[in-house]
Amino acid sequence: MLVFFGTLALNVILMGHVTKGFFPIQDTGSLLGGIQGPQDASFRAMESALISIEKVIQADPAVDVVTGFTGSTSGPGSEDGSNSGFLFITLKPLAQRQLSAAEVLNRMRPKLDAIPGASTLLKPFQDIPSVGKSSNTSYQYELTSDSVADLNTWGPILYQEMKKLSQIKDVNIDQQNGGLQASLNYDRRTAARLGITPQLIDQSLYGAFGQAQVSTIYTSLNQYHVVMEAAPQFAQSPLGIKSIYVHPSGGNAVPLDAFVRTANSTSPLLVNHDGLFPAVTVSFNLAPGVPLEQATIAIEKLQQKLAMPRTVRGSFAGTAGDFKKSLIDQIVLVVMALFAVYIVLGVLYESLVHPITILSTLPPASVGAVLALILFKSELDVISIIGIVLLIGIVKKNAIMMIDFALLAERIEGKNSNDAIFEACLLRFRPILMTTMAALFGALPLALGHGTGSELRRPLGIAVAGGLILSQILTLYTTPVIYLILDRLRLRLRSGGDVAELVVQGGTI
Repeated sequence: MLVFFGTLALNVILMGHVTKGFFPIQDTGSLLGGIQGPQDASFRAMESALISIEKVIQADPAVDVVTGFTGSTSGPGSEDGSNSGFLFITLKPLAQRQLSAAEVLNRMRPKLDAIPGASTLLKPFQDIPSVGKSSNTSYQYELTSDSVADLNTWGPILYQEMKKLSQIKDVNIDQQNGGLQASLNYDRRTAARLGITPQLIDQSLYGAFGQAQVSTIYTSLNQYHVVMEAAPQFAQSPLGIKSIYVHPSGGNAVPLDAFVRTANSTSPLLVNHDGLFPAVTVSFNLAPGVPLEQATIAIEKLQQKLAMPRTVRGSFAGTAGDFKKSLIDQIVLVVMALFAVYIVLGVLYESLVHPITILSTLPPASVGAVLALILFKSELDVISIIGIVLLIGIVKKNAIMMIDFALLAERIEGKNSNDAIFEACLLRFRPILMTTMAALFGALPLALGHGTGSELRRPLGIAVAGGLILSQILTLYTTPVIYLILDRLRLRLRSGGDVAELVVQGGTI
């Protein structure tokens, strides 16, 4: 009984010490991400930065192929506008590079950070993609507010402070309110006197900075679209406005400067929303060797330290947000599983006591699972919780085999509970050992596998193998003792009820 209660206490202690995560980081042989340039970056600047970044990535000995593009406002990695780009990296087979995808990324990160003109954000490609808003990094923290002005104030502050945290890397913010814009204010009277309409001004500006298909040339084998645009040297700078002429119908060309005044200012490239509220998302990756739980705690402490106003609300989004919710959901899942098993066993044995005896085999199993996770430096995540739920079904069959035999020996052979459970332990030892070893050898390939994507399955095998080994050692000794104690308690309660019934009958007579 001391061993049993010791395992109960160890469950509480170990649950506080084991590192917690959401999903393990896989090595699928690919890296995914993008580049982020200044808010006033042109296509030529982003193209030059992308070429430099691709050269650095391709020079890494673990990289096989790198693909990237920029200049599009739609598609992967370009959710932040035209000053961003997309990168997809295929790594060499694991046998040729000897490093995981995360380790390759850590090796390339200092070289990529040294490239001017754009920041590079990469993450290992996962079989189970991250949920929530699309991002070039794995995790997100979101600020929402009723006021855009409050987000403009506190978003950059949070971003700069999060960059100082040692637990996270590749910190990025999707707030882009520093884009350049030029406002053209024209004199209506002067324009009207020259025969120039607002539509004509708009057409002249689009002809200078845009493209238009003006005709199609047809040949016997093909057709060619004729696209008209200004010469590149006139469209690469705001100063090109001074070279624009407006051609009114029936009049001479008029320079735009003759009736237009230009005012330069800044403007948001985009304003993100979460539902109906403006939102700012700060995305990040984990530093090498740092669990997600430690990073989330550091960010929560940082927000409390900043003392933001009540109008600004912060919360984890995407995968990080699901991780925070899963910490409570996992506890509810395990409790509901135990309750369901108790109800089924209670109906099966028509008893409220024997299901408790069977469920007493579970604390050693959970201790073994958590100890194995700590020993192999794995996290208690969704996959390992699935392993613990599997242990509930696998381990309790040890007690079911013994208690079934003991109850039959009591009812049919008339043995007392002590002799019945002792004989059950002897005769049921071989089938208990055989079923446990069969399940254990089935879990070992998951725990020891090192193939592509094996990181996703490894916590399941580690949890099942560790739980089976410890429960096999302990439950053969603890379960009979708990069976005897609960059986004595049941008989004592029944004898007390019989005495009370006799007293009532004697009073009646």
